[in-house]
Amino acid sequence: MHSGHQTANRGATQLLQSGQSGGRYPRSVMSVAPLTYGRKHQKGLNIVTTVAMIGFHAGAIAALFFIDGGAILTALSLYCVAGMLGIGMGYHRLLTHRGYKTYRWCEYALTWCGTLALEGGPIFWVATHRIHHQHSDREGDPHTPREGTWWAHAGWILSGAGLHHDAAVLARYVPDLTRDRVHLALSRWHWTSNVIVGLGLAAYGGVPYVLWGIFFRTTVGLHATWLVNSATHKWGSRRFETRDDSTNNWWVALLTFGEGWHNNHHAHPTSARHGLAWYEVDVNWLAIRALQSIGLVWNIKRAPLGEPMAEAQPASRPGPSDHVASAGRLPRPRARGADVIT
Repeated sequence: MHSGHQTANRGATQLLQSGQSGGRYPRSVMSVAPLTYGRKHQKGLNIVTTVAMIGFHAGAIAALFFIDGGAILTALSLYCVAGMLGIGMGYHRLLTHRGYKTYRWCEYALTWCGTLALEGGPIFWVATHRIHHQHSDREGDPHTPREGTWWAHAGWILSGAGLHHDAAVLARYVPDLTRDRVHLALSRWHWTSNVIVGLGLAAYGGVPYVLWGIFFRTTVGLHATWLVNSATHKWGSRRFETRDDSTNNWWVALLTFGEGWHNNHHAHPTSARHGLAWYEVDVNWLAIRALQSIGLVWNIKRAPLGEPMAEAQPASRPGPSDHVASAGRLPRPRARGADVIT
């Protein structure tokens, strides 16, 4: 899971301006150079991202000197909106893995909530996460702890320019989103959501509300997401024998509304349910089921409990759906997909 860069959105803009948003890309675009993701390919600091992160961390610390019950409650509410509705349910389980279906307006609303997390636009986020699944803990993984815990946590965000996806990478990994003008716009203008909310908080409650609702909430949310990249590839238990280092980590799951059941997720990438046991609390899953109960969600994919999915071999040139193939090397593999709850 990820944090964003402005160049990714410029790449999306290039696709829109070039008229290639209809699903067809020129051969030169699809002929992508070998991936250059990973620590050895990144040189120096990304100044813009580093300055922004320093500023947000400073604002988070400043919030501790402006204790206000209403501001703290507002921050907690926005944390749920951005982290649960936006990142977990929207960016991750819907846009990246298409674990369920919903109406377009609902998809766009969840995506807008995701932009509040300040982890970049949806196109960049989804592209990076699909790359991670294809190369998890191997050459080409943007953020594996095998290259250092700090690197996997935040170093990959702050270093170099290798994750500044250009139009070619976007066309290769997110053709479904780059065909959608709304997602292109949300990617280009992802930063505006926090500006709008920040101005509203300033008008309502002044400095304390801005410090807690924007700076503190966003900083904690970023670290929670980064812990999925670092902690859940180092510490925890493993239910499935996947070909990566993914683990199930209960305390990361608590911070991320269920994203910490990461070994389950890597074994069953398309499953909208990550917590596969009664004690694996998965708030994102419960919220998806709640939306289904009122008719906003359908065709939910769920891991067949007790019957692990068969391993899928990684493709050398991924198509639009390669990111949703099962990535696990599991005991007693069965040649079947996820169960679908209609």
